[in-house]
Amino acid sequence: MADVIQKGSTFYAPKGAYYEGNVRIDGDFIVPARTHFWGRLVVTGKLELGMKSSVALDISCGSAVIGSHAKIKGPLNATGDVTLLDHCVVYSVNAGGKVIIRPDVHVGDVTCADAIVIHGKIKSGKLTGKSMKVLGN
Repeated sequence: MADVIQKGSTFYAPKGAYYEGNVRIDGDFIVPARTHFWGRLVVTGKLELGMKSSVALDISCGSAVIGSHAKIKGPLNATGDVTLLDHCVVYSVNAGGKVIIRPDVHVGDVTCADAIVIHGKIKSGKLTGKSMKVLGN
């Protein structure tokens, strides 16, 4: 189990760290590549999850950027915008803002209060939003 580094209201996880239990961060949380959470992740601010990272249960956050090849085995709940980068796998997304989905993402149902923007080919469940825009193939 690793500690987090705090600089102001932003918290940083060490590269390659793992967290066995549930994690709660009051502020923004920047997670580098190959960091693993074996419980729930709750972030009151913005979450930036690095590439090839994983979360075993659900995520709650203000807004999120999920890195390429990351895996989230539970639902992702955000009060703001969500961006899913290339090749990530997410169980489902519930966002209060806009959702951007990049190519080759595998995602379950996506629900958002604003637009869903899809870049390229994805695999998904039901997509529900105010509007939808598909760019590319």
